[in-house]
This record gives sequence, C-alpha cells and structure tokens, in this order.
Amino acid sequence: MAALSFQLQHNDTGSKARAGLITTDHGQIETPIFMPVGTVGSVKAVSQQLLNSDVKAQIILGNTYHLYLRPGLEVLEKAGGLHRFNGWHKPILTDSGGYQVFSLAGTRKIKEEGVTFQSHIDGSKHLFTPEGVMDIQRTIGGDIIMAFDECPPGGSEYSYARKSLELTHRWLDRCVERFNSTPDKYGYTQNLFPIVQGAMYKDLRKQSCEYIASKNATGNAIGGLSVGEPEPVMYEICDWCCDHLPAEKPRYLMGVGTPWNILECIGMGIDMFDCVMPTRNGRNAMLFTTRGVINIDNKKWEFDYSPIDEGLDSEISNYYSKAYLRHLLKSKEILGLTIASTHNLAFYLWLVKQAREHIIAGDFESWKNNIIPVLKQRL
Repeated sequence: MAALSFQLQHNDTGSKARAGLITTDHGQIETPIFMPVGTVGSVKAVSQQLLNSDVKAQIILGNTYHLYLRPGLEVLEKAGGLHRFNGWHKPILTDSGGYQVFSLAGTRKIKEEGVTFQSHIDGSKHLFTPEGVMDIQRTIGGDIIMAFDECPPGGSEYSYARKSLELTHRWLDRCVERFNSTPDKYGYTQNLFPIVQGAMYKDLRKQSCEYIASKNATGNAIGGLSVGEPEPVMYEICDWCCDHLPAEKPRYLMGVGTPWNILECIGMGIDMFDCVMPTRNGRNAMLFTTRGVINIDNKKWEFDYSPIDEGLDSEISNYYSKAYLRHLLKSKEILGLTIASTHNLAFYLWLVKQAREHIIAGDFESWKNNIIPVLKQRL
C-alpha cells in the first residue's frame, strides 16, 4: 500500500485556485473538496447510502475525542477500524480532538505532557498526549490523521500565541516520532498532517508554516481560523499561510465555513475544507441553495410546492417540496432533519465541484465573483 499522493492538475489563470487529485488506499479525492463532518462516526441525520448517492461525498471526517469516549477503542479495534464499523469504504480523515479538548475550558488543564480533561458524557478524567492521540487515531483507522495541537482563541495576546505555538511545535515533534515508530494497523497506509497555528500574527504563522513544511508530511493543515476573528482577518491569514506552505502538498483549512468563505479560500489555494455548518444549519431550517439562502421556517414557503432546489443533481433536493420540508421541520419530524441536512451537503459538494470545473476552464475568478452575491441572497 502507498502513502497519500497529490497530483496538481490545473492552476487558475486569474487566482491561486488549483484543481488536484489526492490518492489514498481507500480511493481518490478530486480537489477542491468539502468533507462532511461525521463526529461520532456518522454524519448527523445522513446515512452512508445518502452520502454516496445524493451528497456524492468523497471523504468524511471522524473525531478522535468523541470516538475515544464512545464507542471506545476496544469496539473500534475489534470491528477492524472505523471504515468497517460504520460501513464507509471511501477515505476518512480523523481530527485529533484538540479543538474539542480545548473547548472544554472549564475542565481541561494544559501542560507539557499533554492535556487533562473531563468527559462531557460522565465527568470522568482523561489525559491526551501527542503520543496517545497518535495511538488512538491509529486504532480509529483514518486515512488522514491530524497532529495534536493547541488551538488558541482568535483574540489571543502575542505572548500567549507564541508560547502556544512553541508548545504545538514540540507536540508535533512527538507526534511525528510516535507516528513514524508505529505501524499502520489495518493493512492500509495512514498519513499524518501537521497543523499551522499562530493566531492572527503573521510572523508566527510564517514560522509555523516553515516548521511544518520541514516535516515533509504528505499534506498540511491550517488551524485556528474561524474562531471569532473578523472575516477579512481570516482571509488575510489564510492567504498568507498559503503563500508559505508547499505548493506540491494538499492544503486543508480546518472548520471553514460558509459557501462564500469556501470559494474565497479556494481562490487563495486551499484544497480541502470541513465544517459542521451545512448539517447544523440544515437542522435549524437554514438551507443553502443555488439561488440563495432560505429560512424554510418562514411562512412564505407554506404553500410553495416547488422542489427544494432544481439546480442540484440531488434526488432529495428535487423530490421534496419546500412546503413539505417546512411542514416536517415545524412538526419536528426526524425525516425533516435528514432532508435538510442531505440537501445542504449536496449543495456544498456541488459548489466545490463547480469550482473545480471553473478552475479547469480557466475562469474561476470571474465565476466566483458572479456567484457569491447570488449565494448570499436571502430568499
């Protein structure tokens, strides 16, 4: 079995956007790509069959923190890893759990060894170390596993951001050492991605990009954005990081964001995205469509029997009407959550596919500038 490879196929003539092909032992991924978030081994309200047929997902995420706590490593290992446990046979990326652990501000304690925290489920105490997180992700079995890092708040003071970055880099060294000294667990190759940190400080971000690039990993990630900073600042830091990360490796922007965020960051050279927004917003009656944003709760949709979005190649988006979906969500019917979540994910995958096609055609920048105002419309 072979390590992840990245083939850069096309560069847009009017921006830094690019189209590529990632190859893993569980299949290929056409970039730019959006990755649905399957925190506990499932994308909320969406079956694996729908992820394949309607959403057309090429890779999904799992989360180390949540899967470690439940169902636990013994269950996953006896199943033969997450792919066999949840029946998803395409690539999987596992987040290290760092963001989840650090969001437990009231119960966690950071030290050189790692982070102690209390489970949100039963209050039990746990320790995550860089070595332990590598072992956990080996057992979960993701094709791409993430380094354990500290994600400082967006408004962090420079002194804290610098100390945090230095800790993240020391932890990265330990992650790399542990990763390189342990074998792949289930007969296919796993790949470690380091994470760029440095808060909103360009010198720290540059330092982090250079340090991470020196590890010569198969891909690199940018973390610590979309954590409360103004949108223009997010774009500025993302663009800066892309300029200082290797062009021959895939770049993954973690946890971002809206459809227009994704398009803007594609234009800066980002290849991979994930975010809970499409499913979370869908469960709360916000639909992203090819014509704009719909709050399906609004009374104006009560008698609208037209399909949710005829602009998508999605059976669910074309089969069910806006009026029916509104009725389901108003009635708190579980089917409504499935329809809304599946539709939003299908839209996100449609969007990155369109972006890829326009990169290849050479007119991505003009297409992006024309479509973003449409997508932002409130219908």
